[in-house]
Amino acid sequence: MPKLSIVKIGGAVIEDPTKLASFLADFAALEGHKVLVHGGGKKASLWAEKLGIPVQMKDGRRVTDADTLELITGIYGGQLNKYIVALLQGMGCNALGLSGADGNAIQAIKRPVKAIDYGFVGDVSQVNTALFSNLIEQNIIPVCCAITHDGKGQLFNTNADTIAAEIGKAMAAHYDTVLYYCFELPGVMKELSDPDSLIKHITEESYTNLLVNNVISAGMLPKLYNAFDALKGGLQEVGIGSTKMICNNTPYTSITLK
Repeated sequence: MPKLSIVKIGGAVIEDPTKLASFLADFAALEGHKVLVHGGGKKASLWAEKLGIPVQMKDGRRVTDADTLELITGIYGGQLNKYIVALLQGMGCNALGLSGADGNAIQAIKRPVKAIDYGFVGDVSQVNTALFSNLIEQNIIPVCCAITHDGKGQLFNTNADTIAAEIGKAMAAHYDTVLYYCFELPGVMKELSDPDSLIKHITEESYTNLLVNNVISAGMLPKLYNAFDALKGGLQEVGIGSTKMICNNTPYTSITLK
């Protein structure tokens, strides 16, 4: 099967124009079929503060009321998505910006209210594999933001790590798919301030031990949950690390089932 790289970019890299441009140059040079998924939570939080919209986070996830949804739709699906697409076009990479609603790319259902009401947050229910396949076979690079829809006119905020994992799972039946989570750190760390504490390989068994011993920071837990979910959905490996991971220029955390 042909190779497909799903790359998610987030964290402080998106806030730094120089770092973002450097990453996008590496992404543009990445050979083979590829899809880019981006977050933007820090930028959304910055604008929420400017506009007086309360920022609520529960278990590393953003609680999304109507005002927050309006804000992140404008930032994720508008300014940030189009800025990234424009930069990639300037690098000779024929990118196309997508929310989940565009081309019915990604549908979701509202997250059920249990202990926490996350508001307008969606859990992915369907990925339009035909759309993604048609685009990438025409050498068009989908650039997906963290917005999905329910097919009935309602937009949802959906975790970008989850979107990347769900696209990977959906495409794994048609492509040899790898998933990269890129951000500002070298990978999963035992000590965030110590670059030498990088954990280079995590299996399902060692992940359980890391959890029991409280080695992993709370912010990393959703990313690792999505990584193992993707592996169980057909991917062979998920990488978590710095932006240079995609061009094999730096060590990173490799995640496998065994």
